[in-house]
Amino acid sequence: MRKLIANLAALVLVSLLAHTASAQQAKKVPRVGYLLSGSAPSPAPARPISTVETFRQGLRELGYVEGKNIIVEYRAAEGKFERLPDLAAELVRLKVDVIVTGGTPSIRAAQHATNTIPIVMANVGDPIAQGFVASLARPGGNITGFTILSPELSTKRLELLKEVSPKIRRVAVFQNAAQHSLTMKEVEKAAKLLRVQLQVLEVRGRNDLDMAFEAVTRERADALITLANTSLRMNARTRIRIVEFTLKHRLPSMYEGSEYVETGGLMSYGPDEMANV
Repeated sequence: MRKLIANLAALVLVSLLAHTASAQQAKKVPRVGYLLSGSAPSPAPARPISTVETFRQGLRELGYVEGKNIIVEYRAAEGKFERLPDLAAELVRLKVDVIVTGGTPSIRAAQHATNTIPIVMANVGDPIAQGFVASLARPGGNITGFTILSPELSTKRLELLKEVSPKIRRVAVFQNAAQHSLTMKEVEKAAKLLRVQLQVLEVRGRNDLDMAFEAVTRERADALITLANTSLRMNARTRIRIVEFTLKHRLPSMYEGSEYVETGGLMSYGPDEMANV
């Protein structure tokens, strides 16, 4: 975890150099727009390995210090995803040189806001299926970045959940089909091998939780797993509700991000997303 690679910061620097060179603005202090679906960063973050802090560290390693030779404009939706389009449009009006963002809702908002300003994305599931890039080898357009696409991860999550709780027979799956149809297919294959029945529930956001909880209780699922879903993961209140539900009903649970575990969830399994920052 201490080995934080400045991949995202380096990619931003490349985009900045290309953009300023084409605009013949070599002496201009570069301005980066950072669009967040969650909370705004603080000068001294309580969680030093947060994405923003890792990004800042990457910039420093490349010789850039905020407020001196680079300006970073942060815009945060605070979990209210309906705000993202306006925040993205605001960054475009500020004429930033590049927009940094992560997660499907935020990337989508940036994509709709501009087709000329370079967009560097991080931690997105399937950028091809989402229409963000034409292919991984040749993205095309103005979007580039990193993907966490790996159906094998979700398969491994189910395997680990079964290992921890061998008696589970019915697993509730909170998914967003619009984000990860390929992942779901792999999970279904794993479920057959593990002799586990899946209760697949479409949960795209916090408004779907009550119906999902009711369905889990009614069908008597004995475990719960969440597939990658930015709308759930990046909203602290939503995470708390999901974790509290599993604790109340004593459901073994597996999540795609460590944020759930920090909230009190049983366990998570996934890539070190800070390594992409």
